[in-house]
Amino acid sequence: MKQLHKQMSSKRDDDTIPTSQSSPYSPKALKHPRSLPRSLHYLFREQRLLFILVGILIGSTFFILQPSLSRLSPAESTSLIARSASSTNYSPSRMSFNYGGGKTGRVPVGINPRRLRIVVTGGAGFVGSHLVDKLIGRGDEVIVIDNFFTGRKENLVHLFSNPRFELIRHDVVEPILLETNVMGTLNMLGLAKRVGARFLLTSTSEVYGDPLEHPQKETYWGNVNPIGERSCYDEGKRTAETLAMDYHRGAGVEVRIARIFNTYGPRMCLDDGRVVSNFVAQTIRKHPMTVYGDGKQTRSFQYVSDLVDGLVALMENDHVGPFNLGNPGEFTMLELAEVVKEVIDTSATIEFKPNTADDPHKRKPDISKAKELLNWEPKISLRDGLPRMVSDFRNRILNEDEGKGL
Repeated sequence: MKQLHKQMSSKRDDDTIPTSQSSPYSPKALKHPRSLPRSLHYLFREQRLLFILVGILIGSTFFILQPSLSRLSPAESTSLIARSASSTNYSPSRMSFNYGGGKTGRVPVGINPRRLRIVVTGGAGFVGSHLVDKLIGRGDEVIVIDNFFTGRKENLVHLFSNPRFELIRHDVVEPILLETNVMGTLNMLGLAKRVGARFLLTSTSEVYGDPLEHPQKETYWGNVNPIGERSCYDEGKRTAETLAMDYHRGAGVEVRIARIFNTYGPRMCLDDGRVVSNFVAQTIRKHPMTVYGDGKQTRSFQYVSDLVDGLVALMENDHVGPFNLGNPGEFTMLELAEVVKEVIDTSATIEFKPNTADDPHKRKPDISKAKELLNWEPKISLRDGLPRMVSDFRNRILNEDEGKGL
C-alpha cells in the first residue's frame, strides 16, 4: 500500500518523480518518441493485461457452458403450464398451458418415452384438474400452482398422497421462484425463450366474437367489439395469441395455440355463470333455468376429457396452430334446456331474461384442421357426457345443503 501510495503521489507531483534512466516513470522515459501511450503502459505494468485476458476467458467459458448446465438431465424434461393473458376476471376459465420440452428432445406424437416434470397453473380448476389427472396417469411429475380463485382443493385431494404430485398456493400474477400471466402469458413466453421450452396457449372461441362466418375456421379473423362489455376477455385472448406468435417469429420460441369452445364436465364451479353449469345446478336445486334472450342462440359443447386429449395431442405435435378444439354438435339454448330436463327433471321450467351485450348468435367449430393434423376429434356426445356431470353436481349440491343444515 505504501508503494502504491508513493506511485500515485509521483503522478500528481512531477518534482517527486525519480529521474533515473532505469525508471519507467522518469520524464525522459515518458517523453521518449518510441514509448507506448500511458494507457498501454498501465495494461502492461505488473501483468495487468494477462489478468484481463484470463477474466475474459473465464467469463466466456461460463456463458458458453451455462445453457447446458441449466438443462435437466436426459431422463427428464420440463413442461410449463400457465394461466392465459386474460386481462380481467371476466371469465373464471381463463387458462393457458405452456408445454416445455427441450428443443433438442421433442416427444414423438402419441409417445411418452420419458417422464416429464410439468408445472400447471390453474391446475385446481375445472379443465386444469382433469389435465393433471391425465398427466399423472401417464406417469409424469406434476406441480400445480393455483390461487384458488375458481379452483378447489377438492378437485385434487385424490392426488395428495401421490409422490409425483405437489400443490402450491400462489397467484402467478406475482413472481414465483420456479423459473417458472397479458402479464402471465408474457412472463411464461419470456421463460420459454430463456430455457428453450415449448409454450402451449389455450385461447378461446371468443376470439371470433359474434361471428359472421359459420362454422368458424381458424383462418377467420373474427367480429369483435373492442370496447364492449365482453371485450376485456375477448381482446385479452387475442392479445395473448399475438404475443405468442411474435415470440415464435421473432425469438424462435416453439408455440402451440388451441382455441377452446364451450366445455363441460365434472368439477365445474357450481355457480360460475356458464350455461351448462347454470342449467344443471338450477334444475337440481328446483330453480327455473335462466335463458337469456329468446334462447335461439347456438353453442357447441364438448366433454372435458375430449378437450384434454386434444390439448395433449397438440402439446406433443409439431404444428403451431391455432387449432379449434370443440364438439361440432350445435344446440340452441332451448335445445340444451330440453336435454337437461331429460337427464335431471322433466318438470323443470325456464325463465327468460334480457340478453347480455354482444352475446354471439352462433358458435360452432370447424375442426377439419385438428382431424387432419392432430388426428383428434371429440368422442363423447352431449347426451352421453351430461349425466356424468350431473352425478358430480348432485353430490356437491347435496353436501352443500347438508353443510347449511337444509
